[in-house]
Amino acid sequence: MDRMIYLSMTGAKATMERQEVLSTNLANVSTTGFRAELQAFRAVPVRGDGASTRVYALETTTGYDDSAGAITVTNRPLDVAPQGRTWLAVQGLDGTEAYTRAGSFSIDNQGTLVTPSGLPVMGDGGPIVLPPDTTPTIASDGTVSARQANGTSTPVGRLKLVTPEEKLVRGDDGLFRTGTGDPLDADANARVSPGALEGSNVSAVGTMVAMIAAARQFEAQTKLMKTAESNEQAASRLLSTT
Repeated sequence: MDRMIYLSMTGAKATMERQEVLSTNLANVSTTGFRAELQAFRAVPVRGDGASTRVYALETTTGYDDSAGAITVTNRPLDVAPQGRTWLAVQGLDGTEAYTRAGSFSIDNQGTLVTPSGLPVMGDGGPIVLPPDTTPTIASDGTVSARQANGTSTPVGRLKLVTPEEKLVRGDDGLFRTGTGDPLDADANARVSPGALEGSNVSAVGTMVAMIAAARQFEAQTKLMKTAESNEQAASRLLSTT
């Protein structure tokens, strides 16, 4: 029996997985600091008796696109956009240190600097807490200061800014960590742009074009499965008449 139906099935499955990745990227085209997920496939020949005329499509994980997104000036005191390869350190739900490029922060009821999802923002000595009845400001070096009503400003901490030497790994929670899970050391030379946010690096037009191409590829794979089925039926009829 020809194995074409199984090979086209693996191709169709790989195309469906690509569509899922593209859909996720398109859904996050407006997400602050989002990094587009990349996916690739490789052709692996089927080994066996005879010539290697069939190949399987296997997924090859390539990580994410680490190119910078567009910078939007917000003039909001608690917005920062990491410069260059700088990442912001936060505390994940599991208690481990994680990293993000989304610098839209706020202050919770306890005065802790947190992300939009409520995760504490890490400083050089742990989470940053601001005194009550103060106005926070963030400098380009990550120093967080609390300005009182009389105009005096007091530093209360410094954002932990890191510059990874190798690519980070995206977790299921959308945050990034090192491959070993160990925290990175703070980079004293890292800088942020206060009063600004980095947007997603997903290209909406490019992603939509890729989705259309993937849909056509999936259609071609399903046609191959129908062709394999027709060939099998024709072969069965031919053998039954002999």
